[in-house]
Amino acid sequence: MDNRTGSTKTRLISLLKESGGYLSGQKLAEELNVSRTAIWKNIKELEKEGFTFEAVKKKGYRLKDEADDMPPSFVQSALTTEEIGHPLFHFKEVTSTQEKIHTLAKEGKPHGTVVLADEQTAGKGRRKRAWDSPKGSGVWMSLLLRPSFSPQRAPQVTIVAASALVKALRNFGISATIKWPNDVMIGDRKVSGILTEMRAEQDFVEYIVLGLGVNINQREEDLPGNLREKATSIQRETGKKTSIGEVAVAVLHEFEQEYERFIEEGFTCFENDFSTIGYKVGEWVQVSTWKEPWLARIDKIEADGALSVTDESGKRERLYSAEILWNKHY
Repeated sequence: MDNRTGSTKTRLISLLKESGGYLSGQKLAEELNVSRTAIWKNIKELEKEGFTFEAVKKKGYRLKDEADDMPPSFVQSALTTEEIGHPLFHFKEVTSTQEKIHTLAKEGKPHGTVVLADEQTAGKGRRKRAWDSPKGSGVWMSLLLRPSFSPQRAPQVTIVAASALVKALRNFGISATIKWPNDVMIGDRKVSGILTEMRAEQDFVEYIVLGLGVNINQREEDLPGNLREKATSIQRETGKKTSIGEVAVAVLHEFEQEYERFIEEGFTCFENDFSTIGYKVGEWVQVSTWKEPWLARIDKIEADGALSVTDESGKRERLYSAEILWNKHY
């Protein structure tokens, strides 16, 4: 598929979505500067990818339903990134996008490679926890990074990705926060998780694999019973379905921009951002480390990715790994 065809598909869908009604083949051809035959061919290809159209003589075409999955042609053609998402591999079903991209990394695939899946049968989160990721309900993807920085900076990439997710959600009218070390929250419920894995030697990063899961079209009753108080989705928050493909594109765009900012400016700007988009910053939570549970005030993110907190005596500590009772559900 050439870039022109992909671009035509994306613009075709946009025109029909904006119209909300029928547009004639002639009108679409004029708007997209292609032939009516090209419009028909693109309609047929989009139907194969899951989109549904209604065609009425003398009226034209109308988009009936958006595909629940994320047609790879839509995501690829809508991307204007330079590296992230090039190449992009799409799978209907995988055990885990992390496993897939580890395989691709070992095969020598380049920085920016992305794996997208409609469904994960064994999705995983931090500390080998399961991640529920059924078809048509969210963005399940992993990114391959081949950085030139030292392994010590790798934990910072998790916060960079979280920042990108927060900014991507703003495109859909949602205010979110970053919960250290790897979650994105809407209110007190988790909407997205990040899993960062690395293959490295002492002073050399071979590659980093970044797994991102975003809950999009789950209703409250779709969520597992034990997660309904802890987890949420874009649909649960907004009351309407959202295009999975559009969210995927927004996340990849924002990640490339945030990653470039990280490479060019370092981590300081993300430390500063955390003061306004960090979950529970300035509030007290219960922390469990090697000693008895204790109260701590969330202060900031440190340059090495640690969470800086202050205990009741005023002593500041850095947390690299800890169980935190953030609210009544976590």
